[in-house]
Amino acid sequence: MADTARAGGTPPLDGDFAGYVMRRWPVVVRTAYLVCGDRSTAEDLAQGAFVRLHRHWKRVSASGAPDAYVHRIVVNLAVRHARKHRREVADAQPPDGVAEDGYARVDQRDELWRALRSLPPRMRAVLVLRFYEHLSERETADALECAVGTVKSQTSQGLARLRGLLGETYDAGRPHGTAPSAAHRPDAELP
Repeated sequence: MADTARAGGTPPLDGDFAGYVMRRWPVVVRTAYLVCGDRSTAEDLAQGAFVRLHRHWKRVSASGAPDAYVHRIVVNLAVRHARKHRREVADAQPPDGVAEDGYARVDQRDELWRALRSLPPRMRAVLVLRFYEHLSERETADALECAVGTVKSQTSQGLARLRGLLGETYDAGRPHGTAPSAAHRPDAELP
């Protein structure tokens, strides 16, 4: 098996890379899912991101920033996929899950999900990385290969659009400029 991998030009998987993939797979799939909205596409995008990461693993792991690199790859792949297919459906439903707080929480999560899905892919990617993956503005900028100012403006515009779509009642009790609380986030039951 190792010889066939070398014959194809790709080095065999080493234990360090395989361990990294096993640890980060769920996070990368979740990020891809939140950006693209489809589980099977998210898994394909994550797989593609890890294939590309493997090509540069020695350099990237030596730099100490494999998370930023893989996030950048998966978000770029998701944005390219969205542009290529242009068939995003704003009212697509996230996967079913069990709600702890009853129907109201499920309804809020679904409402937030629909609003998030209506945002442009790049803006959605900024919000996903900032508030679902808990990356700093600098880490998000690095992952998306853009300026910190771009992240700030996309975050501000994205949150404003979400507030406009969700209305005042959804925003009650939360200071202006803050992200949705854990109770309002759809990621609790996402991949």
